[in-house]
Amino acid sequence: MDPKHLTEAVEQKNGEYALIRDAEIPQLSIYDKPLPCFGCGIGWFSLLLGFVFPLMWYYATILYFGNYYLKDPRERAGLAASAIAALICTIALIITIAILVF
Repeated sequence: MDPKHLTEAVEQKNGEYALIRDAEIPQLSIYDKPLPCFGCGIGWFSLLLGFVFPLMWYYATILYFGNYYLKDPRERAGLAASAIAALICTIALIITIAILVF
């Protein structure tokens, strides 16, 4: 067997863990680390915390429109959910103020 064709996993000794990486796309392993905020991500954490402190929804909306999810695509769904919650909160606030004033 030609040593040039050996992979990192084959070169490891028996009983040791081998780090699996894609030789063609080395950036695939960057998503192996856990998300911040207790592992659920900033977006989902902001969505949950927003029910107590609604300004968190607006913070996550700013992150969403600022393309924060390009750093880690796993954040996109949570940030979008927080942006939708901020929109619903804003509409409900406008309707409530309109009813009370008029």
